[in-house]
Amino acid sequence: MAPWLSIVAGLIGAALGVFLTGIAERMLRIRRRFAWPVRAAVTVSTGLLVALVVWEFGVGWELPAYLYLALIAVVLSVVDINEKRLPNALVYPSLIVLPILLTLAAAASGAWQALLGAFLGGAALFAFYLVLALISPGGIGMGDVKLAAVIGLALGYLGWTPFLVGAFGAFLIGGLVSLVALTLRRVTLRGSIPFGPSMLAGAFLGVLFA
Repeated sequence: MAPWLSIVAGLIGAALGVFLTGIAERMLRIRRRFAWPVRAAVTVSTGLLVALVVWEFGVGWELPAYLYLALIAVVLSVVDINEKRLPNALVYPSLIVLPILLTLAAAASGAWQALLGAFLGGAALFAFYLVLALISPGGIGMGDVKLAAVIGLALGYLGWTPFLVGAFGAFLIGGLVSLVALTLRRVTLRGSIPFGPSMLAGAFLGVLFA
């Protein structure tokens, strides 16, 4: 993949970040405008994720599915960080949109085995997080469980190595974030940190292994 194409895609993604900021603001329970550091972070994050996806998949059939994942990842992360919840208004449609995009990719490229892996991955990660939520409801919420199904679909399509890297990478990233937050005294041992952003960061770590 030519580097210039990823750069152009990243710039377009950064421009989309302005639009995504507005979507995230509308999904807050108490609507408000984000401060400029948040808006800047959304812009940069969207640009980087879009550039990564285009670099990884080029103009292949899988590109729309993973661009969609990149865009919703930004909105979900912003809302989760601000309100410690993953809005159903975005998670539920993703459980329909992403399988459709992956099915179209599989039909166009004949990657039916990858599509089977997607559905197995979605079911497996959903079940894993559901068990965690039942064991430790204070640590894993049902929003995380539903998001796990979305992430499992995306990673399962790419194969079991990306799936495992993404699944367990989420806990590694989450642990590092918690450690930093404790060190900086941004949270106490009894506090909680939204896990959705770590799950999504882990997912894109898995994408790198595709």
